[in-house]
Amino acid sequence: MRRVLPSLTALQFFESSARHLSFTRAAEELNVTQSAISRQIRALEEYLGRDLFRRVKKRLKLTAAGEAYAAQVRDLLDRAEAATLQVMAYSDAGGMLNVGTLPTFGARWLVPRLGDFKATWPDIQLNLITQTREFNFDREGIDIAIHFGEDNLPGCVTHRLMGETLIAVCAPKLLKENDDLPIARERVRNCTLLQHSTRPRAWQDWLAATGVAVVDELAGPRFEHFHMVIQAAVAGLGLALLPEFLVREELESGRLVAPFDVAIPNQHAYYVVYPKEKENNFAVRAFRDWLIATCRTEQDGRTIPSGSAA
Repeated sequence: MRRVLPSLTALQFFESSARHLSFTRAAEELNVTQSAISRQIRALEEYLGRDLFRRVKKRLKLTAAGEAYAAQVRDLLDRAEAATLQVMAYSDAGGMLNVGTLPTFGARWLVPRLGDFKATWPDIQLNLITQTREFNFDREGIDIAIHFGEDNLPGCVTHRLMGETLIAVCAPKLLKENDDLPIARERVRNCTLLQHSTRPRAWQDWLAATGVAVVDELAGPRFEHFHMVIQAAVAGLGLALLPEFLVREELESGRLVAPFDVAIPNQHAYYVVYPKEKENNFAVRAFRDWLIATCRTEQDGRTIPSGSAA
């Protein structure tokens, strides 16, 4: 059955015109004439039976239908381009791999180790996609992801990489300048608690485990990424609760200190995750095996095996 679709050229011309709100700028971007843009837009509007643009005081505006259509067409073209590039880069022993990762984990743990992966698999091109929410493999075109939480993701294969231990840290200057900052556990009640928006109960769990009571464990400035929390702690804005492996560099350099002798293991862990239908994808297997081997090596000191994607 034939699909109800306009021409790809018309969609490209419409998307560019909608983005610039100008036929002239769209023509310049696509290296065509303005009249060519106008003809394609007119043909597209006739095909749809809807006006996509209107002119208000000689300025181009999208109609309500045009605005809704533009967002969907842009997403369609982005995904078509990504799929095309992936096929163009594909080879039996390489290709393109879209990897989803948490922002701070990706920047502080994953990226510094990618040179080893590239040395082992030079023909696999990695594209890193970062976000804090759960990844949608189908909608976002992700092949494999690093997930923090539980291992019960529907339709996915999961392998545990590592756990994490949470510690409270702060800038050393606060210990010197503020008598109320904690040198003993009970003084935590006087601190500003830096909050992480994707882990709203972290301080509650830590305080319950340590037996420390505060007036409001949810009070304090809130940050979306661990990187922001780390920078806020270094800047002396308060006490931060962070995975120890993410702040190892700051602790070793003295930019942060851990004023408590309390480390709380998190009940959740980091997993490498991919859809079941990607299980036999060569690049997915190669990256999965490298991740697992790297984590095991750092935990027990063994040498990373190379060249295996079984």
